[in-house]
Amino acid sequence: MNRRQGKWLFWGLTGALLLLVGLDRLFPLPPAPRYSPIVLAADGSVLHAYLNPTQKWRMKTELAEITPALQQAIINKEDRYFHYHFGVNPVAILQAAGRNIFRTGRTTGASTITMQVARLLEPKERTFGNKLKEMLRATQLEAHYSKAEILQLYLNLVPYGGNIEGVKSAALLYFQQPPDYLSLAQTVTLAIIPNQPRLLVLGKNNALILAERNRWLRQFRQQHLFPNQDIEDALNEPLDAQRHAAPTLAPHLARRLVTQFPGQPIIHSTLRRSPQAKAEDLTKNYVRRLRELGITQAAVLVMNNRTRTVEAYVGSADFQDNASSGQVDGVRAIRSPGSTLKPFLYALAVDRGIITPKLKLPDVPTNFSGFRPENFDKSCAGEVTVERALTYSLNIPAVRILADVGVPVFTDKLRAAGFKSVAKAAPRLGLSTILGGCGATLEELTGLYAALASGGKWRRLRLTSPPRPPSPAERGEPDDSVALSSGSPRSAGEGGRGGEVNAEGDQLVSKAAAFLITDILAQRTRPDLPMGYQNSRHLPKIAWKTGTSYGRRDAWSIGYNADYTIGVWVGNFSGQGSPALTGADVASPLLFDLFNTLAYNSPNNWAVPPATLDFRLVCAETGLVPGEHCPNQLIDYYLPGTSSARHCEHQKEALVSADGTIAYCRACVPAAGFRRQLFLNPLLEVLAFREAQGLPASRLPPHNPACRLVRGGEDGAGAALAITSPLDHAEYVLDRHDKQQMLLSCAAGSEVRQVFWYVNDRFLRAASATERVFFRPPSGTVKISCADDHGRNVDIQLQVAEL
Repeated sequence: MNRRQGKWLFWGLTGALLLLVGLDRLFPLPPAPRYSPIVLAADGSVLHAYLNPTQKWRMKTELAEITPALQQAIINKEDRYFHYHFGVNPVAILQAAGRNIFRTGRTTGASTITMQVARLLEPKERTFGNKLKEMLRATQLEAHYSKAEILQLYLNLVPYGGNIEGVKSAALLYFQQPPDYLSLAQTVTLAIIPNQPRLLVLGKNNALILAERNRWLRQFRQQHLFPNQDIEDALNEPLDAQRHAAPTLAPHLARRLVTQFPGQPIIHSTLRRSPQAKAEDLTKNYVRRLRELGITQAAVLVMNNRTRTVEAYVGSADFQDNASSGQVDGVRAIRSPGSTLKPFLYALAVDRGIITPKLKLPDVPTNFSGFRPENFDKSCAGEVTVERALTYSLNIPAVRILADVGVPVFTDKLRAAGFKSVAKAAPRLGLSTILGGCGATLEELTGLYAALASGGKWRRLRLTSPPRPPSPAERGEPDDSVALSSGSPRSAGEGGRGGEVNAEGDQLVSKAAAFLITDILAQRTRPDLPMGYQNSRHLPKIAWKTGTSYGRRDAWSIGYNADYTIGVWVGNFSGQGSPALTGADVASPLLFDLFNTLAYNSPNNWAVPPATLDFRLVCAETGLVPGEHCPNQLIDYYLPGTSSARHCEHQKEALVSADGTIAYCRACVPAAGFRRQLFLNPLLEVLAFREAQGLPASRLPPHNPACRLVRGGEDGAGAALAITSPLDHAEYVLDRHDKQQMLLSCAAGSEVRQVFWYVNDRFLRAASATERVFFRPPSGTVKISCADDHGRNVDIQLQVAEL
């Protein structure tokens, strides 16, 4: 070849290449097949499947699911030279043309697997012209994709009769197994049906299919395609295939993920099939027993604490129950959390040195700037330890702690823990937040308790996981034009910061605080084990907390151990309450059923105190560092350098006359004829509560009337004086035709014997410190003043209207 010819050859090849590229751009490959979205469990099995937009079952077969047996059966049956041609087999075409022209032998179309893919992507009438187009498309497909990818696409599109397409759809709907779990007999069965999908219908023509299957198995034996023993076993395997319903586990999560990742053919979830199935059954059966109480729904979330993956997700008792709004997702529904936020608040208070487990808190009727909370049972105990207040979910102590911690601090922490409704409403939230005066979801609350189970570290829960990395033989994913890649979401969670999860997590509370709260929550007696979990070696030990919203509309029970955090909500999606609806009585039984089922015979590894915790002696009466008059002491946890070191003063020493009728200050104490006596020195509100309840509440005798110094001691200091009724800055409306009166009462120190009441700076009357005074106030702005016999006074203002 001379130089001139070489030049012409070069330009000819270049022109041909440019022409092919231009034609490829001008006539692009058909759009991607529209697959049936499927949601997989953590083990790769199908949890839930949906029809594709054209109402067909076309589930995507991944490369890893194409077993060698399936490849060999399909290739040897359909296109034995598949790996050697470039989309078109010229020898087969010539042979087919000869048979068709001379009417010898079986009439065939000589279509390769690649040509069949071209036809399945663009269905057309079978004509000579369309056959040429198939050849061109086949060549184009071979230029774009590997043989493995073309075979994968073929197996995703082959028809199996009715609205079933693709080998994975057929495997799941007829054999209830994915393609890579099929036996050789089942694999060959699926390989022979696509040629005659209208005749060979599984479940209807099984006898005909069995005969055809065995014919091909014998032919494969002659070709030595599979071991003889495998062929023999396959020939003896019966064919009992029937069409089954598509998998429908975890319908709420499946719909959530399919909505979140539109167009993804395969979504890999973190759910585990066995826990999911057990959780669905337990929830459905439990709610069935509650219907006679007017309770129709429940939701459950099971989280693995170590991986932060969701292993079971039950949005409602029955997804198909339209009468009870079963399609509502209770895991994401915003409801009142009741008392479920209290453990987290107590943990924050521990970290700020405000409380320790044995510290005693006032549990008395209290007015917090117009907000007067009540305990669930409408009663008060006077004083309770922190651990008892949390264990029995007392409201008044919790509100007091929130007032000390600060609502903004509390809501900021909840915002950091992913509480979206709290974040939006934070500027409007007040002290009622801790009693359920905000919105929260089961997902948010379960994640918060998982943080307590993990030493106070919060991480966003994970609903999806990345797919298994492809093997070297499976690599080389095609582009999106035919959507051969698995398309699974890569984000480990949903809606994280910038779509990503903070792998390190946020330390919401210290390990010490998390341990103390866990230790307290584990002390409560379980309803299923009234004699203690220690009597059973197989049932799990857990820490747990219940909650009930206002009006008994929501019942919560959330528990955790080292392995799992399980959240349970029970109620009605309509918001209708029920007299029987409480967290302890209604939600907790389901919680313990779930734990006993999912964590039965678990190691029961429990949290150990971190090195930052230490022990100290505290007064048994107050939980404070023992003072001079604290004979009864006990051991309590505390955080060195953080926990309050305030000394106890629950008893006060006073100098009194020999007969105990007069108290002396140090300036007026006589040289003789006096004695020292200890008097209880409770908080003012606790003292007032005891007296109102008729409980023993000793007061100091009146001060020496002959003393010329300022009453109340050398510096005039003494316990504060407070008006407990009426409320400061409150508005009262009275009936002008009724003889309604207003109550005057105060809280004064034990040394106070008499108080003096004033209305609008006019003296009303004198009364004892514990006496309840009634009067008719004037209309308008009213000033109420109270002074005690030690010279202290306090004022409040209120508005009074008459109708």
